[in-house]
Order: sequence, then C-alpha cells, then structure tokens
Amino acid sequence: MSAPTASVIGGGIAGLATAALLAADGYDVTLLEARGVLGGRAGLWEADGYRFDTGPSWYLMPEVFEHFYSLLGTSAGEQLALERLDPGYRVFAETGAAPIDIVADFEANVALFESIEPGAGAELRRYVASASDAYELALGRFLYNTFDDPRSLIGPEVLRRAPALAGLGARSLHGLIQKHVRDPRLQQVLGYPAVFLGSSPFEVPSLYHLMSHLDFGDGVYYPQGGFSTIIDSIAGLAESAGVRVLTGAQATEITTDAGSTAGGSAAARRAKHGRRRRRPRAAATGVRYRDAQGAEHEIQSDIVVSAADLHFTETALLSPELRSYPEEWWEQRNPGPGAVLVMLGVRGALPELEHHNLFFVDNWEDNFSAIYGNPSFVPEPASIYVCRPSATDPGAAPPNHENLFVLVPVPADPEIGSGGLGRSGSARVERAADAAIQQIAQWAGIPDLAQRIVLRRTVGPADFAEDLNSWRGGALGPAHTLRQSAFFRGRNSSTFVDGLYYVGGSTIPGIGLPMCLISAELVIKKLRGDRSGAPLAAPLSAHAARTAAGAAPR
Repeated sequence: MSAPTASVIGGGIAGLATAALLAADGYDVTLLEARGVLGGRAGLWEADGYRFDTGPSWYLMPEVFEHFYSLLGTSAGEQLALERLDPGYRVFAETGAAPIDIVADFEANVALFESIEPGAGAELRRYVASASDAYELALGRFLYNTFDDPRSLIGPEVLRRAPALAGLGARSLHGLIQKHVRDPRLQQVLGYPAVFLGSSPFEVPSLYHLMSHLDFGDGVYYPQGGFSTIIDSIAGLAESAGVRVLTGAQATEITTDAGSTAGGSAAARRAKHGRRRRRPRAAATGVRYRDAQGAEHEIQSDIVVSAADLHFTETALLSPELRSYPEEWWEQRNPGPGAVLVMLGVRGALPELEHHNLFFVDNWEDNFSAIYGNPSFVPEPASIYVCRPSATDPGAAPPNHENLFVLVPVPADPEIGSGGLGRSGSARVERAADAAIQQIAQWAGIPDLAQRIVLRRTVGPADFAEDLNSWRGGALGPAHTLRQSAFFRGRNSSTFVDGLYYVGGSTIPGIGLPMCLISAELVIKKLRGDRSGAPLAAPLSAHAARTAAGAAPR
C-alpha cells in the first residue's frame, strides 16, 4: 500500500514542523516555500560579519520545544545549544529612573519588587503562583486542543478552577495586575507579555497572566547561533524524514475536486476529523505553484496543509464559495500590531544594554491606543524592544562591535511603508527608526550611539505584506483578544474543503514559535481523530496513527 501524500504550503516554522511530523507519521510530503530561503518570520539576515534574526528572539515555553522534538525521537538538548539568560531582561523607564533587571533567581525578583513597592514581593509570589497554575492547566487542556469536542474542555481540574477561570475571563490583564501592584514599572513588567500575544494588557483577558510563568518560572533562553538554528534543526529533521523541500515555489491555487468525497464518505471523514460542520463542497487534491523562473506546476496530494497567513490562504488560494473565512469575516478582526524593525551594526561595546531590553513610556495606555485605535498612528516615543544578541553570542557581530535588533510597534498598515538599507526606506519607517535610536541613546545613556552605527537596515509593514503575505502588514498575527482566542480563533481545518488544514500564528492556538509547533501537532491529532486536550504520546508512530484512525489517513 503506497503512503498517503501531503502538500505543505510555507516554509516557516509551522510549515516545517508540520511537514516533519507528517513524514514521521508515514506521509509522503512535499513542502513549497515561495521565497528562496526557509524560515518565514523567523528569518536570518547576514551582512558585513553581522548576523541578525529578523523575527522571534525570545525562547520561551521550553517544554513545548522539548515535546515537539520528542515526537521526532530527539530532544532540544540534542538539537540546540541553549543558554539561560541572566538577567532575563532589563527594563528602562521614560522617567529616567535606574533600569531594573529581571533575573533568573525568583527570590531576587521578589526582593526587587519589595524594594520598589512595600508588599509587592508577596504579591509577586501570589501572582506567579496563579500564573503557573493557569499555565499548567493550559498545557494539559487547552493549548493542544483542536476544540472539536467540548467534552475535552471539562475535567476535575477545570471544574475545580471554574469560578477562578470565569473571573479571569471577565477582567483585562491590566485589571488583574492592578489588584496586585500599584507601581507603574511593576505593572509594566507583569503586563508586557500581552505584546507577545499581539495585543495590549488593556485588551487581553487576564487568563493570559499565565504568560508571567514563562519569564519568572521557566526562564528566558537563547539558542547559540541565533533563532535560525531552530529553523535549520527542524528543516534538517524534516528532510531526514524524507520531506521534499522546494524553495522559490509560490503557491497560486489549492486545487480541489468539487463535490468529491475522496477517501471515504463525507460523513465518515467528518467523524474522523472530529468536527461537526457543513458538508464539504470540495476535497483538496493538491497545489498549483509557480517556480522562480515563472513556470507553472501542479502537485497532487491526498491532503494539503497551508502554513501561509490564513487570510492569504483563504482569499488568494481558494475560490469564494470554498472560503471558511471570507473577507467580511476579516473585517471584524483585529490584526494585531505592525512593526518597524531596525537592524544595527554598532562599533564598540554597549554594556549599558542586556541581551533583552524593554523601553517603556510613562503613558502606556495611550501608547497602545495609538497603535490599535481609530485613527491609528505611529507613537513617538514608543515602548520599544531592543535585543543585543552579541551580549551572549560572539558570532552575532565582528570583534569589538555589537548587534542591535530594535522592534518598534506600529499600526498594522502597509501605508506606513517599507524599509531598506542605510536610510533608503520609506520616510515614516526611517523616522520611526531615527526616533528609536535617539530614545535608546538617551534612556540608556549612550549619547554617541548614532555616530557609532556602521550598518543599518529597516523593515516596515509593507515588507511584511509583500514578503510574507501578512494580513494588513501585521508583524505577528491576529491579536489574542477574547473573541480571537481559543475556539474563537481561525480553526485548523477548512469547513468547505475536505482534506485542507491550516497551521501557523493565525490559527489555533495562536502567535509565537511554541504555538506554531503546537498547531503542527494539532493537524496530526485531527488526522488521527484525537479530540483530547492532551499532547500526543512521543515518539510518533505511523503504525499507531493507522490504528487510531481506523483507516488510511486522509
């Protein structure tokens, strides 16, 4: 019996992870990546001896990475050279107050909170204990859940916490934080993880305080060699498992057999996939794509998985009658933030900065309103993030030089423009970059920073839209507001095209590298008919998959 076939669209972490898991599960897999390199948002740019990660730079949720690697019979320790950062990050305030460091020692952080606000140390203990409890529950019940069966959400541990969970869903994250600490800087330290969710602490439900378990509990890590080593690792595992990777292959259409129920009756397949839904109007049959020379090709497969931006997949690769999420659905959605990225090569040392640095403005709420409001605009000054990987990784910059990666949150709006080398980007992008450089210089006490810059490149929202097909030029993906979280988020399979699945930051469970790894696993769970909220047992076994599904996977 020949192996079932799969086509995967997109060579970012979600597409690579899905391809690797499908191959380990017995599929014959072809992956199509439109660009000439893999990585997607987790990209790499090298110039003049500098190496820049162009996207994610926080290694959080190490247990998710460990579990993913275990599915493939290996471990994070075998694949990556991880280093725990200490301090985890440094916080600068607009007021000019001395920066504060959040360190690897939890008791030292308790003492820090207490020194800033009497009683805040004990409040931090309570807050992080609650965050860790919520995180444990999320890992066991929600994050690995396809939400195909409501019963998977119910269990003794959920019922026991039901009153608390209801309260956490009804209050904003900032509202919860205010109950624990009053000092604005401490509120910002507890609230900044909302940015990882593409939103603000004034908008995300307080259930997401679980994010504070990540830096205060798990800690913050860095893979030596940069985040591109994660992409290289997963790509290597995928290819070792037999995945064919085609770069320069731009998907132009997901092909279907309209009205087909290939692979079994529609009812049987809906039961196996685990979601009650309308009868599919079509079945996926493969992908049409254009190669780097402009030639058109078509590849046939039993299933198709798109790791491309969900909006692009639905509105550009499917005909209107087959769209689960048509344009009018997106009109009611929050795209999350855009970003101006600034990559700087700097002459000389920058001891004033740690590996991760957060620069918070005083009027935080107005800052978020500028980005998400209507009308929206680029705030100045902005609360910005500055990464100095050369603090930890000597290969990130030439000797006696430093590497800075700056992220300025802006509205998700391609009209802001694109970036470029030197000062060749759009006027609004370069102005945001200039303002950020001046802000770092003033707040961190590096008055000659601008004069020491020897390499400069910017990226703007228009680049995200053009290079990554990102909806409205968003930098991360749809924001994790209440109505865009969990089962309210884009699902991992099409309603109208059987055999079509979705992964990545715009689908369940959400934004970030760990979430993308989980979304890849959710496709395997759907193919197996696994409706539980628990992660799959490791390592994957193709034989077990056939037994669990009761038929050839489709």
